[in-house]
Amino acid sequence: MKFIGRFIFHVFSNAVAIVIAANLVAGFSFSGDILALAIAALALTIINTFIRPVVKLLLGPLLVLTFGLITILINAVCLFLVPYLLAFFGTGSPITIAGYLPLLLATIIISAVNLVFGLSAKMGYK
Repeated sequence: MKFIGRFIFHVFSNAVAIVIAANLVAGFSFSGDILALAIAALALTIINTFIRPVVKLLLGPLLVLTFGLITILINAVCLFLVPYLLAFFGTGSPITIAGYLPLLLATIIISAVNLVFGLSAKMGYK
């Protein structure tokens, strides 16, 4: 039960982060309704929950050598995979990424929003 609650919380925080990044970063856009936002946030959460830990495990030595800075690149690749995952399942992708700089900036914003949400959730558990 605890996993399901955390998973739903991560879906919500990813949805908020996608909206904030779409409003702040030119070249990263979201075009869709609330259902498309929920599906995109769910796809990002699934990628972050199941694929990202495997990639971090495989790139462990590189993570150590770069003092964790490669994590930004791993997060960017995870965000880059979201439109392709949505297109694979037949839903049109509501997320458009126009270049590497918007991808990097959106990744940093989404990571920062998720960090703030995660810290606030941990403060609430005390």
